[in-house]
Amino acid sequence: MSKLVFLIADGMGDLPVAALGGRTPMEAADTPVMDRLAREGRVGLCRTVPQGMAPGSDVANMSLLGFDPAAHHTGRGPIEAAAVGLALAGDDVVFRLNTVTVSEFSDDGLMRDYSAGHIATEASTRLVERLARECLPEGYALYPGVQYRHLLVARGAAGREEAGLAVRPPHDITDRGIAPDLAEMRRAPALWDFVRRAAEILAGPDNPSKANAVWPWGQGRALTLPDFRAAFGLRGAVVSAVDLVKGLGRAAGMAVLDVPGATGLLDTNYEGKVAAALEFLKDGDFVFVHVEAPDECGHGGDAAAKTEAVARFDARVVAPMLAALGDEAAFLIACDHPTPIAIRTHTADPVPFLFWKQGVTPSGVAAFSEREAAKTGLVVAPGHALLPRAAAWAGNGND
Repeated sequence: MSKLVFLIADGMGDLPVAALGGRTPMEAADTPVMDRLAREGRVGLCRTVPQGMAPGSDVANMSLLGFDPAAHHTGRGPIEAAAVGLALAGDDVVFRLNTVTVSEFSDDGLMRDYSAGHIATEASTRLVERLARECLPEGYALYPGVQYRHLLVARGAAGREEAGLAVRPPHDITDRGIAPDLAEMRRAPALWDFVRRAAEILAGPDNPSKANAVWPWGQGRALTLPDFRAAFGLRGAVVSAVDLVKGLGRAAGMAVLDVPGATGLLDTNYEGKVAAALEFLKDGDFVFVHVEAPDECGHGGDAAAKTEAVARFDARVVAPMLAALGDEAAFLIACDHPTPIAIRTHTADPVPFLFWKQGVTPSGVAAFSEREAAKTGLVVAPGHALLPRAAAWAGNGND
């Protein structure tokens, strides 16, 4: 079987954008390599988000890695805890904790920025460490992460109010009211005391950053996944700037390839990701290369930047991977979920994908886009069936 390469542009799918002349960023971007592969390859749609589940990158990337989120997903926090090797007891509950910007931390407040202006890691770490010293309740632990992404553990809380809170992801509620989420936090008195006091501390004159609140969400108990090699017969690795993809890989026993300068933004180290993937494939069978930038641009509502992110993905990830591997590999190119410019958050709509290897029967599309993928009539559902199907195609070109 050919080596199998998954190239994933997070949030790349979209809806037609007026500022782009009614085109999507995929249609507007200069993507000659993906367009050629689409013309020569098999193109369709994949439903990566099971019905009834929130369309998060955690759920969607778990599907793309071949695991059923309905069976295995426990929350965003547990995935990111796995990424850093955080040891959790069976009854611990771990939250993803963002440093955010709100108009005011009250029922009249609005969520202004889920990332506090993409706060620098060093500045964010200092704030989180200060909060751990000054206002962390007994039985809680704080673990600083990258930029605005941190972890909050409530020890032994599986049977308490913390486990059942329905706080919305902050990137889903930009410029929307936060009152429903504060009401949820108040259901857990110790957690509420922490976030309330944190907002008071962050409002002080000695905080020069845009972070004026913390936001606990996506909680759950420890994640466990089947071993990837045992499940699929492939020695695999993940390459990503974001902890959720690293956590999925680590939980599945895959190699997690760290790349200096991988930021999750437009300025990420594309060349480093490609080099790490190619080095692994000298002996490995499968690599999952994940690029976050299109999603971040979608959340920012920036059509021009998202179009540029898609073009860079084509030129600086797809093109060099194809040039290096040629007919030695089969390629699956997709996004995990759409992040439409118009709404600045995720949707559960099926995502376009293309599969290419030498000799595969083409689907007959003109380019790689949402509309072209929908024309083929090929829909893979559930989403976790796409990886084994791609592996079968890589082996003999057929299901």
